Amino acid sequence: MVVDDDEGICSVLQTGVERAGFQCFTAQRPKAALQLLDQHPVDVVVADIRMPEMSGIELAHVVKARFPADVIIMTGFVEDFNYEDIIQQGASDFIQKPVRIAEFVARLKRVLSERSSRAERDMAMENLKVNLDKLGRAMDGIVKAMSVAVELRDPYTAGHQERVATLTSAIGRHMGLSEDDVYGLRMASVIHDLGKMAVPAEILCKPGKLSPLEYEMVKIHVQAGYDILKRIEFPWPVAEIVLQHHERVNGSGYPNGLQQEEILLPARILAVADVYETIASHRPYRPALGTEAATEEIRSHRGILYDRQVVDACLALIKSGDFQFSG
Repeated sequence: MVVDDDEGICSVLQTGVERAGFQCFTAQRPKAALQLLDQHPVDVVVADIRMPEMSGIELAHVVKARFPADVIIMTGFVEDFNYEDIIQQGASDFIQKPVRIAEFVARLKRVLSERSSRAERDMAMENLKVNLDKLGRAMDGIVKAMSVAVELRDPYTAGHQERVATLTSAIGRHMGLSEDDVYGLRMASVIHDLGKMAVPAEILCKPGKLSPLEYEMVKIHVQAGYDILKRIEFPWPVAEIVLQHHERVNGSGYPNGLQQEEILLPARILAVADVYETIASHRPYRPALGTEAATEEIRSHRGILYDRQVVDACLALIKSGDFQFSG
């Protein structure tokens, strides 16, 4: 669409555009142009900069806000404007009057070509987003299936991993982790006991106290979980978090006796949430001890077994009432 209060210029440019193989509308007033745009799809609006009712720049702002069209500005008063300013105002190009038809058509084709490239790029980005969403849902489903598989072998702890994941996510957000890091932490938390599939079911469900040998067999679950997950290329260190979630900041944990910052922060968060939920909930070998006992455990071992900042974040959440386990 060509918008110029000079009818002769509109006629000449329309002829040039149509000879180049494009359809062209014309308007002598900006308001008439907007009415035409409401009625017809237009890819490019070419507007004179000085017109009655509103300037070409003002028209460009309205067009960009209301329609999916590019705008080319043209003017004979080049001394009053510069290319950079016009482009910053949202125009795709700036043409000096008097307009040469060949140059005008060449500029128009360039803008149309760039417009087509943008549309292809936008479509590719949209397809990528759709595929990433599908991949994310598939990954969530696979991780959830892993979690369910663990709970089928250890029904007494059904829901444990999900409750731990809920608490780790809350702690992570309270500590200022990004949503992406919180998502990765939750992913690891939901399957942190995956390695228990390698532990005999009779040990997992034993109602009494475990013997030293049985306890050593339970401890292999962190390494087993790591071995299952290490070949999966998660965007987060899920396998390492699972491996380290029984490490303790004073080096007394397992399997590698890591200390302080040697332990990944997500694993330190998971360690606190895992202990808190375990103490607060029912187990085959004892009834639930409740949240007071769980709170006392992490408070009394703050800085000894558990990371100070993680414990503080967990206690703050519990005290404020902003967090509670469902069910």
